Amino acid sequence: MEKYKPIVGIDGNEANVVNRVGVNNYAYEVLQNIHKLEDEWKSNFEVVVYLKHQPLPHMPKPTKNFKYVVLMGGGQWILKTLMPHLYLTAHKPAVFWTPSHYIPPFAPMPRVCSIMDLGYLEFTEQFKKYDFWQLKLWTAWSIAHAQKVLAISETTRKDIVKRYPSAREKTITTLLGYDNQNYPPRTNSEEVKRVLNKYSIGLKYILFMSTLKPSKNIEGLLKAWSSVEKKYPDTQLVVAGKKGWLFDSIFSLAQKLQLQERVVFTDFIDEADKPILVANARCFVLPSFWEGFGLDVVSSMACGVPVVVSDRGSLPEVAGKAGIVVNPDDTHDIAQGIERVLSATKQEFSKMSKAGVEQATFFSWQKTARETIQILRSLL
Repeated sequence: MEKYKPIVGIDGNEANVVNRVGVNNYAYEVLQNIHKLEDEWKSNFEVVVYLKHQPLPHMPKPTKNFKYVVLMGGGQWILKTLMPHLYLTAHKPAVFWTPSHYIPPFAPMPRVCSIMDLGYLEFTEQFKKYDFWQLKLWTAWSIAHAQKVLAISETTRKDIVKRYPSAREKTITTLLGYDNQNYPPRTNSEEVKRVLNKYSIGLKYILFMSTLKPSKNIEGLLKAWSSVEKKYPDTQLVVAGKKGWLFDSIFSLAQKLQLQERVVFTDFIDEADKPILVANARCFVLPSFWEGFGLDVVSSMACGVPVVVSDRGSLPEVAGKAGIVVNPDDTHDIAQGIERVLSATKQEFSKMSKAGVEQATFFSWQKTARETIQILRSLL
């Protein structure tokens, strides 16, 4: 008779999307690496990933110890579909992890949530009213009722403890990683040419890559670029990322500053194209007003691409001494940070590049997955 093994339940919906950004990439990479580490945990428990749709082709393949349960449902899936199932099923998880802010509000087992950042509490005006209140109230509930809270950076952990002091003992930092299989990419010049042509990008460019929304400070970046671009007529600014919300003013400003010829808006970048786009940039710029981590900052450093980041949120923590840190409220400071890379000598550029590669070695998705497994196992 086979020995009974407890179930670790995971909400996999953030990972089960085609166009992954931010929290989607986090959920996907940790799931993927938990799957890869199956030999390390399979004798202690099995993993069941709960989805509202069938797993997409990129999701880890099911095994004897890693399974999917698909609970078809529409809106308010966590409340109307997942939560009743967790109470009624005969095969209850012994612990349930949600790799986002939204745990099932009630459940018959210990719950764990992951918190990206609390920046929305600082910048309420940058969110639609409904989104803000849902995020604020559900996050507060999750932090209060989860047995463990995973913070994706030390900056986020400190912010959680500051705003929710009762969560001090149960909040743990699990730093994120980068895909060392694809960064730096192994490509030839034809592949580089294909990707750049696909998005109408020239050979020389600086790169911003994230969702287009107010917290990313793209308007500040455009203003900074308008004061720099005339000195570097052969270089473009590439703004890569899907439209989020409140983005119309970004395109209006680009027109007002007459930057149409010097800025390329790519919209969403295919996952397979990202490594090539990152690795061939002269520098990566992320002047956000707040970031919980900054995944593409680490990927850029791993490729030896210098990074210019704001002095807010976790970005100074992630970039370390390898990053050029700027004040996101000061467009002149952002411009100076960019110029520092564009005007660098070969020797200076090489030094920046090597520092970034070294900093990237501190981050690993496998380490994130192991730490997550250890925390979940402690609650079995």
